[in-house]
Parts: sequence; C-alpha cells; structure tokens
Amino acid sequence: MGVDMSNPPTKDFFASPALSLSLAGIFRDAGAAAAAAAASMEVEEGDEVSGGGSGKREETVEISSENSGPARSRSEDDLLEHDDDEDDGDKTKKKKRKKYHRHTADQIREMEALFKESPHPDEKQRQQLSKQLGLAPRQVKFWFQNRRTQIKAIQERHENSLFKQELEKLRDENKAMRETINKACCPNCGMATTSKDGSMTTEEQQLRIENAKLKAEVEKLRTVIGKYPPGAASTSSCSAGNDDQENRSSLDFYTGIFGLEKSRIMEIVNQAMEEMKQMATAGEPLWVRSVETGREILNYDEYVKEFSVESSSNGRPKRSIEASRETGVVFVDLPRLVQSFMDVNQWKEMFPCIISKAATVDVICNGEAPNKNGAVLLMFAELQMLTPLVPTREVYFVRYCKQLSAEQWAIVDVSIDNVEENIDASLVKCRKRPSGCIIEDKSNGHCKVTWVEHLECQKSTVHTLYRTVVNSGLAFGARHWMATLQLQCERFVFFMATNVPTKDSTGVATLAGRKSILKLAQRMTFSFCHSIGASSYHTWNKVTSKTGEDIRVSSRKNLSDPGEPLGVIVCAVSSVWLPVSPNLLFDFLRDEARRNEWDIISNGGPVQSVANLAKGQDRGNAVTIQTMKSKENSMWVLQDSCTNAFESMVVFAPVDITGMQSVITGCDSSSMAILPSGFSILPDGLESRPLVITSRHEKSNDTEGGSLLTIAFQILTNSSPTAKLTMESVESVNTIISCTLRNIKTSLQCEDG
Repeated sequence: MGVDMSNPPTKDFFASPALSLSLAGIFRDAGAAAAAAAASMEVEEGDEVSGGGSGKREETVEISSENSGPARSRSEDDLLEHDDDEDDGDKTKKKKRKKYHRHTADQIREMEALFKESPHPDEKQRQQLSKQLGLAPRQVKFWFQNRRTQIKAIQERHENSLFKQELEKLRDENKAMRETINKACCPNCGMATTSKDGSMTTEEQQLRIENAKLKAEVEKLRTVIGKYPPGAASTSSCSAGNDDQENRSSLDFYTGIFGLEKSRIMEIVNQAMEEMKQMATAGEPLWVRSVETGREILNYDEYVKEFSVESSSNGRPKRSIEASRETGVVFVDLPRLVQSFMDVNQWKEMFPCIISKAATVDVICNGEAPNKNGAVLLMFAELQMLTPLVPTREVYFVRYCKQLSAEQWAIVDVSIDNVEENIDASLVKCRKRPSGCIIEDKSNGHCKVTWVEHLECQKSTVHTLYRTVVNSGLAFGARHWMATLQLQCERFVFFMATNVPTKDSTGVATLAGRKSILKLAQRMTFSFCHSIGASSYHTWNKVTSKTGEDIRVSSRKNLSDPGEPLGVIVCAVSSVWLPVSPNLLFDFLRDEARRNEWDIISNGGPVQSVANLAKGQDRGNAVTIQTMKSKENSMWVLQDSCTNAFESMVVFAPVDITGMQSVITGCDSSSMAILPSGFSILPDGLESRPLVITSRHEKSNDTEGGSLLTIAFQILTNSSPTAKLTMESVESVNTIISCTLRNIKTSLQCEDG
C-alpha cells in the first residue's frame, strides 16, 4: 500500500471515550460499594503513628475525575487533626480538643492539581509539596487521604442514585405491564382475560424478559455486596475504622465472601505467570502440530503431568478444555500495547468483535508508575461472537502485568474459583486457566506477540451452524484474538500515517479529512459489533420469514445518544451457511460494482465510489463512500470493510450528504448520527482436505470450505422514543433480510445451499 510501517506514530492508542455499561453489568461494581463505605470515614492521624498501620502500602481503586463532580465538602477545605495521649496509669486514651486548620485557596489549588495527576503521591512528592505550600507533611498527607475519601463517597452516592433510578423504572414498567395485561380482552368474546398466551405483543414480551433479568441482577448485587442479605434494602452505614482501611484494596473487605487474602491472590497470579510463560515457549511434547490443519494441539496428558493439575470435576458438570497458541507481529510500540491491555476501555475498543462487555472490578495492586509493572486487576468480561446464535461467555479473572526484561513483558489472566462462585454462580460455566501473552519489543515500533488462550467451559448445546467452529476452539481461541489485534494495530498505523500515497486515499484532499472519515467508520463498526451479538444488552425474539430463514429481532429506544438516530430502532439478524469460500463472499459483498446485485435499496441502479481510503495492507481493508443515484434522488453510503486471518466484515450505513461533505473536509464526526447494517463472515471450521489428489495447483471449494454469513439490518421505525414497536416494522426488516439473502444466493449460484 505504500505506507511506511516501520515508524508508527506515538499518540495515545485507541484513546476514544469509553462506552458506558448498562445495568446488566452493574454487579461488576460490587467491590466499589464496600471500598467507599470504609473510605467514607474521617482519616485521623492517631492511626498513622500507631504500630500497626505504618508499614502498609496504599491499594485503592482508581476513580475517574468524571465521578468527582463539582461538589465540595469540608474535607476539601479543612484538615482535621487530633492527637492521642496515653495515660500510663490506667492506659486509657483521651483525645485532645480537635484543632481545625483552613487551607488557603492557593494551597487547595496546588494540591488539587497534583491530585489530578497522582491521587497517591509518594513521600518525596508530599515533602516537596509541603515545602512549597508551607504546610507540614502530615497535613498534606491527610488532605490527600480526605480528598480520596470524598471522591469515593461521591462515586458511591452517584452509583446509588443511578441504581435507584433503574429500580424506579423497573417498578413503573411492572405496573404498566400489569395494567396492560389486566385490561386485555379476548378477541372472540370480548371478556377480560389475564392469560399469558401468544396474543401478548412483542414489546410486552420484551419488557417481561428485561424485567426478570433486572430483578435477578438486583438480587445478585445485593448478595455480592455481602453486608446486605438477599432481598434486603441497602443502607449507607459504616463502622468505625482506622487509617489502615484507607490503605487496603476493596477486595480486602471481602475476605468473608471471597475467602481470599491479597497475599493468596498474589501467590496465584505468580504461579499463573510461570505456567503461561512455559505454555507460550514450550514445544513438543506439550504442543503437537496437526498434520492435517497445521494447528498446534495441546497434549493434555502431558499438560496434567507437567503442571500437576488436579481433577476439576468435584461435582461440577462435565467440562471441555479449549487450548490454543498463536504467534504474530503487530505494528505498535511496546508501552502503548501494554497500556491497551491494562486500560479496560482501550481493551474493549481493541477487540470490539470479541468483547461485548468489560470492566475493572477492582485494583488489587496499582503496580509501578507509569508502566504498570506488577499491576494486578480483578476484571469481568463478556465474550461474544457476531451472531445471536452463540451464547456469550462471562468470566471473572485476575490480570497480572509483569516486566520480564528490558525488551519483554508478560500479561496473564487467570480465574479464581472463590471469586467466581460467590459473585455469580452462572460464571462457573466458563473460567480461564492461565492465559495471556508475552510481548517482545522488536524495535521500530514492532512487537512480537505470543498468545496463549486456555479455557475450561461447561459443555453445552451449540447451534448446529456454529457447532464446529465453537467446539474446535476457533471461535474464542488464540487465532481469533491475534488476528483481531493485528488488524486493529494496523488500522491505527494507517489512521496516523502522513505519507499515504494518493492511490490509497482517493476522493479526500486533506489528512484531517482522511482521519475524520476513518474515525467515523471505526465508530460505525464498533456500533455494529455491539448490536448483533448475544449479549444481555439485547433481547432477541425468533421470527421465521416466509422464505424459511430463522431471523432474530431485537428493538431498543435511543433517547439521547447523538451518535445514532433518536427513536425506536429495530435490529434483525440472520445467520446462514453458504457453500462458497469466505474470501469469495467477502470480495463480492464489498465490491461497489456488484452492490446492485444484492442491495435492494439501490434498486438495481449503478453504484459509484466517491472516496476510497486504505486502512491496511490487505486491499480488503478500506473505507469507501459510495453514491447511489435514482430518478428521485441520490444517496450516500459509508462502508467499512475489514478482513483478517479469522473473520471478515462489511459494515455500511446511509449518511447525510451535507454532513458527510463536511466530514470529508476534516470536521468533527462525533455527533453525526449513523445506524449501521452489514455482514460478518467466518470460515465454517471444516478444515477439510481435497477429496482427490491431482497435479493441478488451483484451489477449489472442496479445500476452502464454506462460509458462515451473519446478515444484520437496523432501521429507525419511529423518530419518537416513546412510540411502540409495531409488527409492520418487524415484517419490514424481515423482508429486507430475506430479499437480500435471496439476491446473494442467486448471484453466487448457491440457491440450493
């Protein structure tokens, strides 16, 4: 493509705003509740000089400045100090009269500035600041402790407020559904009925399902918090404590629930790190290469012998083991790559087709600033495939980041049974054995990555279409993660490149315009991945089309997000198998010259390219702006094509012509509403050999296998968010999918497939 890949840019990697999680992921914040309760107490100096707390290192949860808000309290302006005197006669402590010292506005401003950069200043920073402000070091220390306490309390109040709002909304929906059901009448006799039959509307069914899920998650949250028994209302009371509690991770408050001390967690992650390193570097007999497929296969008997693995049955359902290893080179420098794994928002954005939800539940160890060496995080992730037919996998795990040498880092993930089984019993369906990657700096912005993925999953029934690709370990395996990582890193390099040849950036005159279009296309693809999976964000209802395809339909209401149209949005998805190779199918769907063969919106008319921007070395990785002209009007479509060694996507959306023209000139695209539809293409997993052996070198469909195609369309059915979903809207989007599939099969001559 002509882009210099040896000197990638150095700006923040994937530094776009993080997506917020819905209430379906609220139990990830259970740890923060106890931390805030303990931290909401005044921190006093008396415990600082006592024998027990002086040697403890501070471990706290990092809080975003967004949660602090403009509110101020006495802890921001006043520093509370008091000393304890001990009476040697009766050995009782009597507190002296409390002395209050009001800081000046300049002192507060200076301390606030340092707090934003480093909420936990070390001894040297405190000494320097105390000299600068004319304060005692202990005054600076306790100002920072009180400020952290205040922010935690503010966050707790904010989360409780959101929680209460969701509960109120839940009650209102329950009440409305009861009234609707009670008023329902039989269409034959006109008598009132409360029967739960098929006459219930799709909207009511969806509300019932969402209602039940929210209730279950409320109970999960209360149970996890521990201090509230199931069904009990939460209170904000807190018990007396000492300064030592300020220095503890919120996990430490849960020793009664999780049953694990921090020292035990550190022991587990160190053992996991050693196992992962050995898994990443060992050859035979631990890993054996398949003659038929060329893939590495774990010799499980050798693994059990090597690592002294105990039987994990102990009453659990039968489990399957998925193990895979992949090595590749990525175009990104080592510090940025490590940061993208340790920042949960960057991690989600790097793997949008695999991660539907992710959260840092707790920070067990902050690690050494600024490179996070030694950091330990308790994390939650929901892993998906781009189809509603494959259930998501939810897993809690501890992530450990460690520098092995000057050029080598390692990141390991491992599940901890006690955490999983007490947070959510359903999570034992999938757990991570030591997995992760070793990253080696190859200079010039290149890194060699060796990825190991090792999962233990409860056996379950998988849809026949995806049974092979899931059961073989391909769907959630190392090849999928590595291919996605390489694609996203390459996309970032092309986004930042300043030496793009004209042939790779046609139709756009400026670098600012190129970046603005690529950024909009990336947001469009992220939105597409977020909309079509089996995540608990969505409630899918099965509908059978007139032509026989199984179609899943979901609806949502956009009330305030400027990134997509406001109103009621319907998403319909269908997955099918086609007897054509993934490469052939991808090239057909992304080709604007053949778009009129399948796109019913083009009505058979010609489609022309207005702009074409390369975003990868493969010619299939490109963003295009296409125009469709008809007798009445013309329409522009933004299309993002992505392909890697595992899967391909073609994502597109109609765009406002005037708005798109301003984006081409370099204007900000963040507020441009866009509603993506598109295709996801996977190999069917049948890595077959040829049926006959010949001297001819040409490939045939027998060796390349078939494709799993997921087609998804989203339409705005009503611009009013309060409107109800109608059956006409559902039938309309089903018709679009059915006609599109029929056109694709006809063009590729696989109607019988």
